[in-house]
Amino acid sequence: MTVRRKTAGNRRRKKGSRRPLAVALVVAVLVICGMFYFLERFTSPPPKKTAEKPVAAVKQKLPPRPVVLEDYSSAVLSRPEAVPKKPLKISHGTVAVIVDDMGNSMHEADALLAIGVPVTFSIIPGFAKGKEVAEAAHRKGGEVMLHIPMEPKGYQQKPFEKNGLLLALSDEEIEKRVAGYLGTVPYVVGANNHMGSRFTEDRPKMLIVLSVLKGKGLFFIDSKTTPSSVGDKVARETGVPTASRNVFLDNEQDVTAIKAQLEKLAAMARKTGSAIGICHPHKTTLQALTATLPVLKAEGINFVYASALVR
Repeated sequence: MTVRRKTAGNRRRKKGSRRPLAVALVVAVLVICGMFYFLERFTSPPPKKTAEKPVAAVKQKLPPRPVVLEDYSSAVLSRPEAVPKKPLKISHGTVAVIVDDMGNSMHEADALLAIGVPVTFSIIPGFAKGKEVAEAAHRKGGEVMLHIPMEPKGYQQKPFEKNGLLLALSDEEIEKRVAGYLGTVPYVVGANNHMGSRFTEDRPKMLIVLSVLKGKGLFFIDSKTTPSSVGDKVARETGVPTASRNVFLDNEQDVTAIKAQLEKLAAMARKTGSAIGICHPHKTTLQALTATLPVLKAEGINFVYASALVR
């Protein structure tokens, strides 16, 4: 009986002696795994981060939103393609800028002459400062045109000059009035129509006006206040040097919008060789012209007076 008890006790002791060994093995495995983890964690190169572009840089690459403008008249003409904010510096492209409705103020004339870029003045006959403005432009080597008032559609509901040309006038009266205009504005080298969306569609009446201009050796620029104007066509048939307006610059009285139209005008000139823009002596227009014309000139646009673009 004594021997059996010793044998059982020995077995319990042997079994208990294995536990520290198992614990030591587990601890050793954990230590080895921990060493591998730390070696992997601290010796591996950090993952490459994808460079994020600043929001501002992304916005700068977006193309500028085009300015949508309404036409000065009912004319539906093809428009040039949208122009980048900073146009390419290309050395070709000839532009003539005509400022209509001149003759009311010497301040406007002085501001335009101070830009230092050729700008053609188109003076409405009968305006108080018309003669003075024409003389100032001539002294500076500038060019003067006659801005002939012609009947627009629905003229009874619109402000219209009393000395303007109406379809109801006789041929003799129309001829007399045009000749009279030339006597009030000195140094005139050509003419364009003021309004005239109805008058310029009438071939017989335009023939009378253009015959007078031809007799005086003047050119005619069709302002294209209607897509159905026959002014330029009749001028060519009559032998009067002529051209047509391409872009109205200041339909929207906003400096930024006018600058955008000037960029369109320059883009058209670069693409086709030349372009004619028409505007008015509004305050916002004067600001836009003063800021933009010298820049476009520095970029290669060749500014000329209107007479250089008639054929």
